[in-house]
Amino acid sequence: MLELRPCCEQCAKLLPPASTEARICSYECTYCADCVETVLFNVCPNCGGGFTARPIRPALDRRNGNYLGKDPASTRQLVRPVDPATFNGLLAELRDIPPEQR
Repeated sequence: MLELRPCCEQCAKLLPPASTEARICSYECTYCADCVETVLFNVCPNCGGGFTARPIRPALDRRNGNYLGKDPASTRQLVRPVDPATFNGLLAELRDIPPEQR
C-alpha cells in the first residue's frame, strides 16, 4: 500500500493525497512535479530510477472499504534535499538514458 507521503523530499512543498503534482519512483521517493522536472531531471537521487505521477486514493468508500478514510495518507514528512556534489555524477550518468533502460 502506498504511503502517500505528504511533501516533496526536495523543497518540502505540501503534496496532499489528492495532489496531481506528486511524483514517485518505484521505491516511493516523493517529489513535486517541478523538482522532478527542473532539479532532478527525472532521475531519482536515491535509486537512479525515473518518476511517474502518484495515484490518487479515493476519498470516499465506493467499493469494499478501499478509500482514504480506511487507509489514510502518511503524516511523516521526509525532507532530504539533494546534495548537488553527490547527485551531479549520477545525473550525468543517467539523465539521457530513458528510465525503462536504466
